[in-house]
Amino acid sequence: MKVSPFPPDGSGFEAFVRQSAPGLLRFGNVLTQDRSAAEDLAQETLIRVGLAWSRLRLDGNPVGYAQRTMVNLFLNERRRRKPMPTDKIPEAGREDAGLAAVDSTAAIRQVLANLPPKQRAAIALRYLADLSDEEIGQLLGCTPATVRSQLSRGMSSLRATMTAEG
Repeated sequence: MKVSPFPPDGSGFEAFVRQSAPGLLRFGNVLTQDRSAAEDLAQETLIRVGLAWSRLRLDGNPVGYAQRTMVNLFLNERRRRKPMPTDKIPEAGREDAGLAAVDSTAAIRQVLANLPPKQRAAIALRYLADLSDEEIGQLLGCTPATVRSQLSRGMSSLRATMTAEG
């Protein structure tokens, strides 16, 4: 059993939030491809971690629990969300001039947004959180072989799209 790096009193959760919130927000941003949705996802994740904090202190792995919770919330939201039909076509949004400087980042975000949710989650967990196949498998609820398959397919799709777009 691991020993938690956070104190056993209530301040441990506050320290956890200060330490892990920026990383969870980055992870949520990669998953959702939307800053506002990422903030909501990170907030909901921290609420759930806070509710389970007494169990997590003993476990010693609150970051792993938070990542698993975030992936589950993201995948469940994607399953629930259904397109709402409308009789009006939304106005085309205008791109901020400041964003033009980060064209390559926007292109990468768009390519990531086109990946299926599990492939995007696997890629985010591998390259953003630097987790192993076994750890990613635990978070996604699948075997390490499936993780490797998701990573391979996702990276193949990214390469093909990035090559086609130049």
